[in-house]
Amino acid sequence: MTTWILIAVALLAIGGIGAVIAAAGEWAERDALDPQSAGPTGTRALVEVLRDQGVAVRVVRDHVGAGSALDGGPATLVLPDTPALSDDGLQDLVDRAADVVLIEPRARSLDLLLPGAETAGYAPLGTTDPDCDLGDAVRSGAIEPGIALMPPDADAAATPGFSACYPAGDGYGLLVGPHGDGRAAAVDGTDLFTNARLAEDGNAALAINLMGRHPLVVWYQPGTGDTDIADTDLSIGELTPPWVSPVIVLVIVAGVAAGIWRGRRFGPLVAERLPVTVRASETTEGRARLYAQSRDALHAADQLRLGALGRLGRTLGLGPAASAPEISDAAAARAGVDAGAARRILIDDIPVSDADLVSLSLQLRHLEDAVHAAVRPERNPR
Repeated sequence: MTTWILIAVALLAIGGIGAVIAAAGEWAERDALDPQSAGPTGTRALVEVLRDQGVAVRVVRDHVGAGSALDGGPATLVLPDTPALSDDGLQDLVDRAADVVLIEPRARSLDLLLPGAETAGYAPLGTTDPDCDLGDAVRSGAIEPGIALMPPDADAAATPGFSACYPAGDGYGLLVGPHGDGRAAAVDGTDLFTNARLAEDGNAALAINLMGRHPLVVWYQPGTGDTDIADTDLSIGELTPPWVSPVIVLVIVAGVAAGIWRGRRFGPLVAERLPVTVRASETTEGRARLYAQSRDALHAADQLRLGALGRLGRTLGLGPAASAPEISDAAAARAGVDAGAARRILIDDIPVSDADLVSLSLQLRHLEDAVHAAVRPERNPR
């Protein structure tokens, strides 16, 4: 008994440890670009590198907290995609930051930060040099861009404070433009700044140069339900005409009334002893009546004959394996009737009308009575 208890305790302990490890792994994985995720698509390694460089990193998961953190002094806002924020909410958040680094470029956020810029598909495989005058990019060296970005126009490079670096395909891997007294940068961090690829090429150096210009980095990672958009979806009641609700109530009331009406009992219950024994002849005759009501004289005759043959076989002492011709011949011999006539009654005659069926039924009854009278002459056949 003690051995089984120890085995059960060991299994429970192993299961508990496995659950803890699984939960820890799930927590550590989190979402893509999550600064607290140690998974391949997370960015925890980048956060630790920034902290090693003396830059404070504050991870915020709601837009209100992000705005409060940015109000504390010059800070860099690291911004992934924010589909749950309205344009005004996103603009208010961006305006509070000294620098903004957009690490998951989308059309809306690009239009707010770098008006006129847009995505240009994925860059070709292979590393590319900065090929621009931006010092942060030049010091970082070559990278392998992910999504290429298209500048607002051909003259954008001549705009003071604007830079397009890492030419790739139809666009560039990095766009940097003026943002108030600071600057806004757009780069595909999902391909460069993740834990799996941060150590490749100049990815880590580029991230530090873009995000480490101020002593504080506010990393806004939107949490579930973080939105400033009011619920404008209309309910079903608001979309339907005003007469629909009363009609639904009326239908429900009518359904309940109909159920009560159809479900009421017709008089008191009648007690009956169970099980009830039903004679085989009654079942056969009842089935024959059903066939007769359906105007199927042949099936009705078959049922009558089957019942008569069964009863005659038992009366004559024939076994259950006796065939219909054998029963017919035995019945004719015992009742003293013509064998051909008995065979026509029990087997051959085919009724085609209700009158034929009634005549056959009478002939079967008379034949059975004659056999009963011959077998048990001292008893009333019925």
